[in-house]
Amino acid sequence: MKVRYFAWLRQRTGCTGEEVDPPEGVRNVADLMAYLGGRHPRFAEACAASGVVRCAVNQEHVGPEHPLAPTDEVAFFPPVTGG
Repeated sequence: MKVRYFAWLRQRTGCTGEEVDPPEGVRNVADLMAYLGGRHPRFAEACAASGVVRCAVNQEHVGPEHPLAPTDEVAFFPPVTGG
């Protein structure tokens, strides 16, 4: 599974992206966020606050209960603001 980090989440994880092979219990976005939080404690801190980290799977915005497949590309990013 390809995981990408955008904006300040790159600094929190120390990387722009990574290939991961999550354990069998990781079935949805929320599970993946918890798994990645174990690998990157500062990512876990960001995910602890509701609505701070958003997710897209295969370039479509999804919620935390969205199911995942091993071939998915998952991107994490902060909320987008504009003016």
